[in-house]
Amino acid sequence: MSSEQTVRTLVVAEQSSGEPDAATARVVAAAAALGEAIEVLVVGSGAERAAEQVARLAGVQRVHCCEAAHYDHAAAENTAALVAGMAGEYTHLLAAASTTGRSIMPRVAALCNVAQLSEVVAVQGPDTFVRPIYAGSVLATVQSDDALRVLTIRPTAFDAVGAQEAAPVAALAAGEDTGLSRLVDEQLVSGERPELSSARVVVSGGRGLGSGDNFRLIEAVADRLGAGIGASRAAVDAGYVPNDMQVGQTGKMVAPELYIAVGISGSIQHLAGMKDSRVIVAINHDEEAPIFQVADYGLVADLFEILPELVEKLPRHES
Repeated sequence: MSSEQTVRTLVVAEQSSGEPDAATARVVAAAAALGEAIEVLVVGSGAERAAEQVARLAGVQRVHCCEAAHYDHAAAENTAALVAGMAGEYTHLLAAASTTGRSIMPRVAALCNVAQLSEVVAVQGPDTFVRPIYAGSVLATVQSDDALRVLTIRPTAFDAVGAQEAAPVAALAAGEDTGLSRLVDEQLVSGERPELSSARVVVSGGRGLGSGDNFRLIEAVADRLGAGIGASRAAVDAGYVPNDMQVGQTGKMVAPELYIAVGISGSIQHLAGMKDSRVIVAINHDEEAPIFQVADYGLVADLFEILPELVEKLPRHES
């Protein structure tokens, strides 16, 4: 990119049933670090209602709304074709480094014949970005010479933008249904606890709990705090809990105000998914556990003694 070229960014938002994903406000923050020309694309059923909310995110200048059912359920092939068709108007294309973003943006990059940069955690300039490598143990500063930069943004690395007067929302004509994929089945897990990626407090359990039944101890603490419940990969692989609870490089990225790690040793892969938490508390019987190296507060103790005592001392959470 020449120094004279104006930066113009398109953020590919995610939405479900007319509600934009919370990560969108964080991806817009990353776009703001590139420049002031920020537009957002919202697609799928309910896109019009979601677009009205996205238009109120600070820094957004225009929202493109494409209300069409063949973009539902994160239809990556259809969405990627639409984004690639718009790419000529922009210098940067951004999306969250979520399951959906990781599926759409590599396809966009391939269609545009450019490289894609994944999991960006900092923007140093229009062509220079920081991203983790080696399971998050090293941060690499990379420079892209492509005229079009296609990025996925790690939402936990950016603070969400505030609000503004609503930007204009423009209807966008839908592209053709490629017919390359279709939804076979969808199973939604519902519950009273907050979803992991948006929870203000997360309590996670590891292999140290010994069994899935013992996760009731984690649930009791989480109920007192109104917290989401996570788990390490070791606990998931052992069959203690389902894989949608996994926190880590191959699971969900979280950055709550408070993260409590119980019976988790702290592998590099797990740390990559939670080290951006504001306050980290670790409970482990092994004082040499790596988790203590990132913890703000550490307690070397038997979790089977500490958790019941903690439940007794914590006030009941008022929803």
